[in-house]
Amino acid sequence: MTASLAHARARAEGPLRLGHGEATPAGMVRMAELAVPVWPDGVTPSLLEEHQVAPPSVERSGETRRVLAACLKCCWVDLSTDPWPGATAPVELVLDTYRALIGRTDDLMRNWAVGALRRLHDSSWVVMADGFVRLGPRCATWPVESYGQLKELVRRLPEADRTALTVVRDADLVAAAPGAVVPAAPQETPAIPAEAPASPVDAPAAGDAPREIEVLGGRVETARAEFDDLLDAFDERRRAELVAAFMAVEFAAEPVQEARFTALRDPALRRTLAEMLARRGRTLIQQRERWISGYDDAVAVRAGTTLGESERAVLTLVLVHSVAIPRAEGLLPEDTWLSPHATPVDELRRHTQLPIGELEAALRTLRHAGLLSQVKAGEEAGGYVPGPQFHRLTQAARRRLQEELILAAGPHTPLAAAVRAQRKTGDG
Repeated sequence: MTASLAHARARAEGPLRLGHGEATPAGMVRMAELAVPVWPDGVTPSLLEEHQVAPPSVERSGETRRVLAACLKCCWVDLSTDPWPGATAPVELVLDTYRALIGRTDDLMRNWAVGALRRLHDSSWVVMADGFVRLGPRCATWPVESYGQLKELVRRLPEADRTALTVVRDADLVAAAPGAVVPAAPQETPAIPAEAPASPVDAPAAGDAPREIEVLGGRVETARAEFDDLLDAFDERRRAELVAAFMAVEFAAEPVQEARFTALRDPALRRTLAEMLARRGRTLIQQRERWISGYDDAVAVRAGTTLGESERAVLTLVLVHSVAIPRAEGLLPEDTWLSPHATPVDELRRHTQLPIGELEAALRTLRHAGLLSQVKAGEEAGGYVPGPQFHRLTQAARRRLQEELILAAGPHTPLAAAVRAQRKTGDG
């Protein structure tokens, strides 16, 4: 597997699983058979704040961050070691720590905390199984320089009020979790939420020793240099400008203005930036005087998609009702895949044969990936529109999506027949 394909898969699917003896791709840190990408020069997406660039929005981001802090409090029991992998803690201990942190005990806040735990699990910030939680492999990407702040955070967080805890079964967590978006590491195709191991028939009683979650061990291989051969040719200021532009186009919610980044304005620096992105299976996408990154077309074909049949069906319905129909009515320009015209949930229920639970799971997964956004319409229920990841389509991807939408919305139309004929000719 090439490094560019490895990075593309890790971005789409989460931590990359490597076989025994398989080399770790450059720019990744490895923990036994898992590898996760690291950021260049030790920076983090917090760099976006310095440049006043908005990151992707997160539903109930405050609860998610506080729940992650509660997990850190419960799992990082030995502050003299690295936080990852830490110790295993009961989910209820994490929830009690969260309650002590916010000073509230009502059911609504508990449900939000449970939803945050599921989001953190789905994005590999924590690992949950059988009513216990452990820090996930993404925590291994925290820079060592941040450990001092993390330790101070752990020391200041309050302790849970009780010691006798009831272990919450996985099925109860899944049932209680409201849908929301992943809190970090923006992705363009969904990382399908991993299924936790089945709960035992008899859940452990309060006070029992926790069942150990399978853990991979400590950090066993640091990241190999990925961009040094490109960046060493520049002085410190230019190098910082390249790294800042790289982080901006990779992690901003919207395309960024080239006027705000020297590495986007300067053609020579922009070529180096494009090479940095290419090593991760990415490419620069220009929208007038704004820039963002997306999957390279050749790498995207090899990486495939993590979308299941249900997710593809729901996404198609939203694109038909929010983009195709308004475009046919002259309400949207031809070149846009974003739309202010929301598709109501009732419309989705009427036009799909998916059970309600499966529909809601598909919507949650699509929101998780940034492929859909949920909007409100005053006192009405609102609905769903295409998400910010549609900014990241290349021209070839836009064309393929347009063809797929034609085939889905009007499979028996002359236009659909022309698309099939053109594809048949191309394949031949």
